[in-house]
Amino acid sequence: MSTSVADNLAQVSKDISRMCRHAGAPDVQPRLIAVSKMQPEDRVVEALEAGHRVFGENRVQEAEGRWLPLKERFPDVELHLIGSLQSNKASDAVALFDEIHSLDRIKLADALKKEMDAQGRQLPVYIQVNTGREDQKGGVSLEELPGLLAHAREIGLNVVGLMVIPPVDDDPTLHFALLKKLAARHGLARLSMGMSSDFALAAAMGATDVRVGTAIFGNRA
Repeated sequence: MSTSVADNLAQVSKDISRMCRHAGAPDVQPRLIAVSKMQPEDRVVEALEAGHRVFGENRVQEAEGRWLPLKERFPDVELHLIGSLQSNKASDAVALFDEIHSLDRIKLADALKKEMDAQGRQLPVYIQVNTGREDQKGGVSLEELPGLLAHAREIGLNVVGLMVIPPVDDDPTLHFALLKKLAARHGLARLSMGMSSDFALAAAMGATDVRVGTAIFGNRA
């Protein structure tokens, strides 16, 4: 018999707390972003009814279809865009989401700033870093990170941290440690790192945001 979403949420929170204690930081726990992309509606509603309010989505159009009606029922929901974003979708993204985790190029920075100014919404933004140098994955390269960050700050974007998705076959420890080092070097406080397979490790290594889907909702439909 499968466990409920509420039970899974409680277990993930316990695992995060335990790892933070082991790391010597019991009072510093990351924000749990429940990744609801491609999940059945009833499971997402179950999480909402259990009191969870912070969710992550990968695609703007899919998120609009799900969350525009749900936000009428649960107006205090906080939505995070954790997937890649096309510049021509910046307007819709700024209108729907509360934080953006996937800034990775100057063109997108300019588009986001233009839309934030137009809509009067200055959202927190994370720069996604491609620490694994994977061609098929979004994220700015290590070499281009300083230039992108400087540009984003110059135009007035509120860059609060860095995000990473480690390569599937790599030890995530190496990528989490590198992201933490890069954030410290550039004066950024937040680290969006860790997913269902490694969120507890990420918490122990200083994540401020973990993005957990399968461990909460089960396998995607």
